[in-house]
Amino acid sequence: MSGTTTRIEALKQAIGGDVLLEGWLYNRRSSGKIEFLQVRDGSGTVQCVAVKSELPEETFARCAAVTQESAVRVHGTVREDKRSPNGVELTLKELEIVSESRDYPITPKEHGPDFLLNHRHLWIRSPRQHAVLRIRHTLVQACRDFLDRDGFILADAPIFTPAACEGTTTLFETDYFGEKAYLTQSGQLYNEATAMAFGKSYCFGPTFRAEKSKTRRHLIEFWMVEPEVAYATLDDVMLLIERFLEYTVGRVLEARRPELTLLGRDVAALERVKAPFPRLSYDEAVMVLKQKGQPFEDGNDFGGTDETILTEGYDRPFFVHRFPAAVKAFYMKRDPQDERLSLSCDLLAPEGYGEIIGGGEREESLERLVARIEEHQLPMAAFEWYLDLRRYGTVPHAGFGMGIERTLTWICGLEHVRETIPFPRLLHRLHP
Repeated sequence: MSGTTTRIEALKQAIGGDVLLEGWLYNRRSSGKIEFLQVRDGSGTVQCVAVKSELPEETFARCAAVTQESAVRVHGTVREDKRSPNGVELTLKELEIVSESRDYPITPKEHGPDFLLNHRHLWIRSPRQHAVLRIRHTLVQACRDFLDRDGFILADAPIFTPAACEGTTTLFETDYFGEKAYLTQSGQLYNEATAMAFGKSYCFGPTFRAEKSKTRRHLIEFWMVEPEVAYATLDDVMLLIERFLEYTVGRVLEARRPELTLLGRDVAALERVKAPFPRLSYDEAVMVLKQKGQPFEDGNDFGGTDETILTEGYDRPFFVHRFPAAVKAFYMKRDPQDERLSLSCDLLAPEGYGEIIGGGEREESLERLVARIEEHQLPMAAFEWYLDLRRYGTVPHAGFGMGIERTLTWICGLEHVRETIPFPRLLHRLHP
């Protein structure tokens, strides 16, 4: 069987013509004299109809025997079919089994999450996981497009770092040719260096937190996009976040409505993501929690339950700003109006999803930054290069980080973050 391969997503443009598909058998059902083969190729799925009376005996026999997830080549004629989800079906003329699949473990019956995660390398072939990962692709693409068009330079940060960025309790330590090194928690510190070089820069890559948490919001390895802007303030960065999220969610709505529909997502909730977003101070947020009867000690950071309660009554993302300095990273600038507070913000997604973006203004004073490093009992030598940024042309600057997986969990309306990354790394889960 030879010829130019057509992708399933392009079949509508080939109605009436003969095409060659290369893919895998997703499912098969039979009425005796007709075999209905659901073939997928990564771009979509199409029904291929094999009629016994119209085919050579050996061809129909192959159609009747082909097994789930066997690799196949199919030759046939594209027909319009308005009942089909993609508007077409294929009248099969020839079938080649490239590679047979036997006893495929994921069947149409219900499987538990542990079983599916153990077979994640196969689970990603399913329509639901296809939808999630296609939406992820579009979200990542939209993040890059927005920042590229807004004048940002991509300058990725290293994975191996000599010191902590977000606190020492969640570091993954490794040996770096006899020297201690750590997997990055964030590109934040390096972003500040590149922002001083380019004015506006961002990094986009994997980050790692050794958090012993089993909540639906936590991954051990996750991806973050982190823009940084020289001469920017907290207010500037909140405005940037608003524009950024409105654009990226809009792109997903524009490109991935079929996938959102397959997931059962209420797209009206996403259509409400329009700037400006409501803003709540930390003190106001604490007052809301207490009014709702949530036990909360003033001065603490918000937990998952606290964030869920705060999202009640909001139909779009909203900011909580000016957190206590004690719960934020050492580099966060203090509020000149109240030294107890930091010029920081979290953006919380509605519907109980909680924080998806964290950002703020960075401390530009050399003296104050040295004092903060000492307060946090961090090794000064590891931050000498970082302190150089305050010695040589320091300016006010601000930025944010958005977790791709948490944001995707909210956009897709998922129960757990584990479906938002091809191969999740969770507490006690390193395989596959």
